[in-house]
Amino acid sequence: MPLHTALHRTLQAHGLSQRQLARQTGLSLTAVNAIVTRGHWPQRGQAAARAAFIQALRQAGATTAELRALALPPAPSTQKAAGAPTPAAAPSPTSDISTGKDYAMLLENTPLTRAALKHFGLPRSPFVDDIQTRADVFQSAATRYARAALLDSAAHHGFMALVGESGAGKTTLVLELQERIREEQKDILVIKPYTLGMEASDTKGKTLKTAQIAEAVIYALDPQARLKNTPQARFRQMHELLRASRRAGRRHLLVIDEAHCLPVATLKHLKRFLDELKDGLQRLIGIALIAQPELRQLLHSQNPEVREVMQRCEIVELEPLDADLRAYLDHKFARFDLKSEQVFEPDAFDALRARLIHVPRGSKTGISTCYPLAVHNLVARAMNGAAAAGWPKVDAQCVAGV
Repeated sequence: MPLHTALHRTLQAHGLSQRQLARQTGLSLTAVNAIVTRGHWPQRGQAAARAAFIQALRQAGATTAELRALALPPAPSTQKAAGAPTPAAAPSPTSDISTGKDYAMLLENTPLTRAALKHFGLPRSPFVDDIQTRADVFQSAATRYARAALLDSAAHHGFMALVGESGAGKTTLVLELQERIREEQKDILVIKPYTLGMEASDTKGKTLKTAQIAEAVIYALDPQARLKNTPQARFRQMHELLRASRRAGRRHLLVIDEAHCLPVATLKHLKRFLDELKDGLQRLIGIALIAQPELRQLLHSQNPEVREVMQRCEIVELEPLDADLRAYLDHKFARFDLKSEQVFEPDAFDALRARLIHVPRGSKTGISTCYPLAVHNLVARAMNGAAAAGWPKVDAQCVAGV
């Protein structure tokens, strides 16, 4: 049944006029009429408008079943012909359920409302300030390999790039490495040059030069050091400090965040850090580049300038949570002594995966954006919607409608 038909009948059944509904929801009479007669919700503030409608209808005596039919209608791509079985699987990745506009929406920060926290028995959001100990870091096959690669680069002075979309958890893994080094009392120094304002070219910001990296290494090894005046003397100063530190038993890992913004010249020079900063045959420093997929594309390009870097740098990619989505949410809610089945119906997980498929404009191939940050925001929207509608749990229909 179309949304506007069900809404119109519900209003009639409970003696609620469009004018009264407009007064109670704070929407204009024109907007209410568009919703009731044509099912056209406002493009901005749709979630707030739905919540206001639900509240007004609940006060008018609408049942939970009526509110369920009105609040979050099934997405068009999940509609079936009459007599067809109820859909249980996620929509096809080639469906247009996720346009570029929807994709941007899912990445917007969405906090859990007080009503949702109360509804699901949570003292606070499981998605805010959620990593306080190493035990809080979710372990999938991809993250376990990334953790091992980071530690290996630190202990044996390797060269790697940890690549993932924004919100994939790259920074969390670096912080977890530092915490692990501290807890296990490993003699490893992690050196992180500041990358604030760093861009790939000086026209947009400031590029990170090799001399600045050398300066960061020198100060990390000797905070009271006086920098030499010439680049040649400064690089020698860095080399000598690294050699002395290595002979004392320490390992060193250079971590460069936002490495996709590094200029090609600096990338080439980093390869020389490995080749030239040695004590005999032993490397003196490892390198970990933390980057978005643009770095992988650069290294895999036909650009001959980056060929030597690509041949030496191991690329470790953080994949979407897809197969681990339920386990990830189990982990998040377990930190609050709450089981995921107390929050989600079984069909919700496929629906969440479906909503996190992005189909780029002009493409027929869907791309999963099922990364932690996007999952947090989509789940929060769904939980808020379920709480507003008075549904006990989040299900596929709820996810499709937010």
